[in-house]
Amino acid sequence: MEHKASLGDFDGTLLLIGAGKMGGAMLEGWHRLGLRFDNVVLIEPQPSPEIITLGQRGLRINPALDTFAASAIVIAVKPQVAPQLSATLAPLIGRDTVVISIMAGRTLAFLEKALPAGTALVRAMPNTPAAIGRGITVAVPNARVSGAQRDLADRLLAAAGATEWVADEALMDAVTAVSGSGPAYVFLLAESLARAGIAAGLPPDLAARLARATVAGAGELMHRSPLDPATLRQNVTSPGGTTAAALDVLAGKDGLDPVMVKAVAAATRRSRELAG
Repeated sequence: MEHKASLGDFDGTLLLIGAGKMGGAMLEGWHRLGLRFDNVVLIEPQPSPEIITLGQRGLRINPALDTFAASAIVIAVKPQVAPQLSATLAPLIGRDTVVISIMAGRTLAFLEKALPAGTALVRAMPNTPAAIGRGITVAVPNARVSGAQRDLADRLLAAAGATEWVADEALMDAVTAVSGSGPAYVFLLAESLARAGIAAGLPPDLAARLARATVAGAGELMHRSPLDPATLRQNVTSPGGTTAAALDVLAGKDGLDPVMVKAVAAATRRSRELAG
């Protein structure tokens, strides 16, 4: 389902901390949703040439921090940088400011301790397809987030794609394992399929092109179709045919399901360890 969010009526000031891959993707997405660059302030020690050119279109890059008040703050830096942010951000957080963190592994408790008491906070986990506006983000608010602030956060996160809201932050480790890390599993599937094609006799270049196009095309079909993945799979599986022969292996007791369960469990455990 395509998101229908719009930011054309946003008349506050949005502060973005960090314009690396994810921050830069969010910035592009906000522009697609109608946000004017002169409503955005960016703090980024090393802005790319592409980001610098946006300064000519109204984006304020590294201004003095006492020259504006932020309606919303999006933190898009690496988690290691987080402890240094509190002193910078504290003066910019007003009573109505909502702070949205997309830092992996940084909990609401960590953020509440680092930022002024009573700060409205949203912790969010986007994934890398956010770079093309086709990500999936899971977000969890703290108790201070009002309905209006959640709506604004939802519209801002729509720059990355669809958003799912949860009330239980404990789910975020499994979210990280499924959707946060999940794109890597799909890329590995394309690699593995190409290697299997080579083993079956295909020239390497052809096997790579077939695998890439097949995984990408199947993903796009699944995106556009109202049918669930199981039905889509059944629709291309003739009884006794070639697909059925392959699925007998992939869906067997040593097939994809038990391996994926173990992989997601390992990623979930590691997410908990990293969060401390």
